[in-house]
Amino acid sequence: MSDGTLQTLDVSMLDDVGTGANQLIQLDSNAKIPACSGAAITGLSSVTKNASDPAIATNPSGGVGTVWQNTTSGEMYVCTDATAGANVWTNVGTGSGDVVPWSFQAGTYGYNMGGYMSPSYRNTIDKWSLPNGGNATDHGDLTLTSTSNSGHSSSTHGYCSIGYTSSSPTYNNRVDKFAFASNTTATDHCDLSVARSMACAHWTQTHGYNSGGRISDPSATNVIDKFAFDSTSTATDWGDIGSNRYAGGGQSSSTYGFHPSGQDGSDNYIQTIYKFPFASNAGSSSHGDIGFNKHGGGGASDQSGGNGYQFGGSGGGHIVDIKKFAFASNTTASDHGDLSGAGRTGIGGISGTSHGFASGGSDGSGNRVNILDKFAYASNTTATDVGDMSVLRGGGDCCGY
Repeated sequence: MSDGTLQTLDVSMLDDVGTGANQLIQLDSNAKIPACSGAAITGLSSVTKNASDPAIATNPSGGVGTVWQNTTSGEMYVCTDATAGANVWTNVGTGSGDVVPWSFQAGTYGYNMGGYMSPSYRNTIDKWSLPNGGNATDHGDLTLTSTSNSGHSSSTHGYCSIGYTSSSPTYNNRVDKFAFASNTTATDHCDLSVARSMACAHWTQTHGYNSGGRISDPSATNVIDKFAFDSTSTATDWGDIGSNRYAGGGQSSSTYGFHPSGQDGSDNYIQTIYKFPFASNAGSSSHGDIGFNKHGGGGASDQSGGNGYQFGGSGGGHIVDIKKFAFASNTTASDHGDLSGAGRTGIGGISGTSHGFASGGSDGSGNRVNILDKFAYASNTTATDVGDMSVLRGGGDCCGY
């Protein structure tokens, strides 16, 4: 009666109940609304229910803001970045473990594994905070005391390809595995197809690769090995690097592994950069020159910036130079700066998000050092000493997350 006029009511309308068009909805015998279509209802958010957590490849049709419920654990996630194949799902419950794309570059912690300090080999795994550095702490031990190792990283574990040991066999094929989250002794993960030391390390989200290495004194190999992070199977031969070589300090782009410099089986220094594809067992190709003959340098990779870095080493003297080369172009590397202090060899390298880190090594007098250097990818400057390893060492290699 909005205008004071009584409207006509057709009593028969009250009997026209149901869930169809122009019908009245009537509660059932249990006082519940009967099933009917809600397709025209707007302003409501749906929740995707599934017995498992979402993955980075779970592409939500609703985009950012999509809610996902794990009906097994009860955990809830919200999509905060809807990039196809690289989605970010943030845990909004009391749990942990956001689902984010894997990153090659380490932003939380760096680790240095094994090494040598006369007259002893090391089994210590050091850990330090990224991105700023600081003094390292003891994170655990490798299964073997060893030097001239190679380091790899998955999203949850570090992997150390054991190099040279003081016990038989002196050249080893073991790959150790340790958890980033806990301070424990590493476990034997798998074997390489070729026992070696001073191999170059490369990796993807799922696999580690070792290229070249020393197999006896002075012989070298050119074999590229590939092993899975989630399998204990023996590594497979993934082709050959361009020449027999060892002690190069490897780099990784998103699609290629790079082996710059090194020394061949006749103790000749090498400056040729070789690269090989992760996707196929196709061998390697030349990618330019590092700029001078050397071996024993450390390596770092700035995948977001598209550049590889090689620092330190020896070849007619111990080297302080930091060299930079582009992943995309075949050119001679350029000078990017210097390490702090004197030149050194047998350095472990870490690829941080905005900086590279050079840890440990041996100086020109044969002294092992515990220096942790940090240098910026964006500028050509001398590195800064930002901390110390817990032990003096040369020949240890690194990993991180």
